[in-house]
Amino acid sequence: MLIRTPRRSDCLESEVTPEALYLNRRRFMQGAAFSAAAAGLPAIAQADPRYAGVEPANAPVWFDEKLRQANWGAVTVKNEAITPYPDATHYNNFYEFGPDKGDPARHASQLVTEPWVVTVDGEVAKPGKYSIEDLVSDAALEERIYRLRCVEAWSMVIPWLGVSLADLISRLEPTTDAKYVRFETLARPEQMPGMRTGFSLIDWPYVEGLRMDEAMHPLSLIAVGMYGRVLPNQNGAPMRLVVPWKYGFKSIKSIVRISFVREQPATTWESMAPQEYGFYANVNPNVSHPRWSQARERRLPGSLFSPNVRETQMFNGYKEEVAHLYTGMDLRKNY
Repeated sequence: MLIRTPRRSDCLESEVTPEALYLNRRRFMQGAAFSAAAAGLPAIAQADPRYAGVEPANAPVWFDEKLRQANWGAVTVKNEAITPYPDATHYNNFYEFGPDKGDPARHASQLVTEPWVVTVDGEVAKPGKYSIEDLVSDAALEERIYRLRCVEAWSMVIPWLGVSLADLISRLEPTTDAKYVRFETLARPEQMPGMRTGFSLIDWPYVEGLRMDEAMHPLSLIAVGMYGRVLPNQNGAPMRLVVPWKYGFKSIKSIVRISFVREQPATTWESMAPQEYGFYANVNPNVSHPRWSQARERRLPGSLFSPNVRETQMFNGYKEEVAHLYTGMDLRKNY
């Protein structure tokens, strides 16, 4: 369970964006889903230009049911504007759909996400093949507004909907031999055109991993939605990882396998370019990428004349919560 203790990264109640801005049609129209009024978004969302384009999606029944009981505003950020939904859904890295930022939005509609099976294996008491509904059945959805910092030095602020990764792991009962959690993305070339292009130099499937204490940290999230609606395909539907103090490439999308392992897993970008992308991938403004500085970031949206550049925060602003995980480590060596 996430402990709601005040921290510097929290905002005051008066600064929290009203939850109504994120609730989708089903949340506002429960009991009237078949009425003519259910055809559009709530007026409060329509009136806010940041939420232009936040359209309801065809969500699984289990998602709609859990949405009605969601814990809105479970985690927030201080003095941060939410990234508009069109930017968050049309500026993405998801190389299985192509190398350009717009490729995921252009091509991800081809992805079939129902049914979806997640294989759980390794050092765990409850291995097996699970539906997403099975994995999240005992937990309430939480809205968590997190900063997202890409290793390419751009950033967003996104309201995710999901469940605590720690709670999910506890249900699966890893053994004491499990020191790391390995995650694997779907590899389905017939629906993922990026896998069929020259960029397919990547050794698919995409793999990421966390140390067990990182995975069990209260901030680590399994997201199944964002902006009050089901997760769009281009953002990692139907289930993705969100680890807000790490660069975005650690937050693996469209997860199909969760493995509990003894040894540190070989992750995709670390394996391809270890001099550029380390296993930990903690946001650290003091450690530059070999080809650019990480000291500053470009917050989206922005423009040529208003680039919205700001200083990057250590651990992406979550230092107070997570710095103890790395006590005694050389964060320049373990980047």
